[in-house]
Amino acid sequence: MAEEGKPLRADARLNQDRLLEAAARAFAREGVGASLKAVAKDAGVGIGTLYRRFPTRETLVEATYRNEVARLCGSVPDLLETTDPADALRIWMDRFVAFMAAKHGMADTLKAVLTADGDLRMRTRDLLTDALETLLSAGIAKGVLRRDVDANDVLMGLGGVTLIAGEPGQEALASRLLNLLVDGLRYQSP
Repeated sequence: MAEEGKPLRADARLNQDRLLEAAARAFAREGVGASLKAVAKDAGVGIGTLYRRFPTRETLVEATYRNEVARLCGSVPDLLETTDPADALRIWMDRFVAFMAAKHGMADTLKAVLTADGDLRMRTRDLLTDALETLLSAGIAKGVLRRDVDANDVLMGLGGVTLIAGEPGQEALASRLLNLLVDGLRYQSP
């Protein structure tokens, strides 16, 4: 990884981004045991570039996890700019379920990473809760979502959906459960 505080060159940043995207796909598809050579090939770089950026499989898993969380949470402003808040929330929930499926592919190694850096788990939860709070606040401001909902409760509900229907082939069930969750969040006039 880049030296602390030293910015990456544009080409190195592009390679790193490609590697993280390729790793996320591979880990979601094959688990953490996915071939690193295949990850490098998918990213369009050599295996040496992968190891220069990520010297161990664990550093690649952690960086992929951090990147996916950042992408998921960073998508909120664009969603709210282009979509009704309730629809933006539903789209974000689909992305969350996909994120969790990828996370399950990294489960064993990620567990070791999260155990070694307990702060990473709390930062992740805080980022996800903040993203949900932003979505919920936008919906409340537009009068389309209930005021009495806590972002942590919604996050727990999403976690439950991913436990029940977060595996490949369960997309239809996950979609129905997410629709129920969003319908429960909609504002109903008395």
